[in-house]
Amino acid sequence: MIIIRFSRVGKKGHAQYKVVLAEKSFPVQGKCIEQLGSYDPHQKLAVLKADRIKYWIGEGAACSDSVHNMLVNEGILKADKRKVSIKIEEKEVEEKEEKIEEVKEEIKTEEVVKKPSETEVEKKEEPKKEASTEEAKEEKK
Repeated sequence: MIIIRFSRVGKKGHAQYKVVLAEKSFPVQGKCIEQLGSYDPHQKLAVLKADRIKYWIGEGAACSDSVHNMLVNEGILKADKRKVSIKIEEKEVEEKEEKIEEVKEEIKTEEVVKKPSETEVEKKEEPKKEASTEEAKEEKK
């Protein structure tokens, strides 16, 4: 199956994408049949070969969700946008929320443990009084 998709190029932290026509089984950074344009997400600038894109879609090429939405924005396709879902990020968000809840629970239990009760305060004060009375006895001798 032939698909129109993004292929990432550019420096680390400054991504740019080529819009390429490739076999779906090919690696994303691998061999492509034809380069159909480029996209700079930082400047929101797309340079596309509209006639070639329409030709390949007419020949039965499919588009990835992100490329499809970009083509709709550029006016090359007249269709509704597709929902782009990133499953990895959803899992990460759930894991982070769980970790936050665990940390909150740990903090609550530590606060309960750290707060001394009134009997503990009295016990701590009593040895001090005894020590002071023992010192007084030693001084009298």
